[in-house]
Amino acid sequence: METLPSFPSSPSESRERLKSLVLDSVHSTESKRAYGRGIDSFLNWCQSERPTTGFTKATVQQYRAHLVESGMSSSTVNLYMTAIRRLAVEAADNGLMQSELASGIARVKGIKREGVRTGNWLTIRQAETLINTPDTTTLKGKRDRALLAVMIGCGLRREETSLLSVEHIFNSVMPDG
Repeated sequence: METLPSFPSSPSESRERLKSLVLDSVHSTESKRAYGRGIDSFLNWCQSERPTTGFTKATVQQYRAHLVESGMSSSTVNLYMTAIRRLAVEAADNGLMQSELASGIARVKGIKREGVRTGNWLTIRQAETLINTPDTTTLKGKRDRALLAVMIGCGLRREETSLLSVEHIFNSVMPDG
């Protein structure tokens, strides 16, 4: 079994062959596009930086540091790292790299994602105000209040709420068995 040599110095058939190992292993068109972009970025970086260690854990860690320093979002860094780890696994599975080397690359961690709330989140006071807005002296108001409480309590979107049926509620409260 041979190990991967240093990276090709120009786009070539071997580079496309390496890339196709990963892209052929995923089904989603979007995943193929994203992984392809991640692998291209890694191989371009390797071509410009010319790491002397070849495709090793140290090289991948150095590339990860480069991505973080370049200001990429944690999601993008983690996506690119997933593509690179997958490249190592596929290379090992196809006899192009030693399993131990691929295993080391697979252990290179992504970066921690700091939670960022997207969209508009209600405070507890705002949620209570919203739930208490309908007039509960009318049947329609009682219904609206119950729907708002379910939406907020379960974190449902409007469409998800509109698709709810009585069976959904009874099945979650009284499961079969």
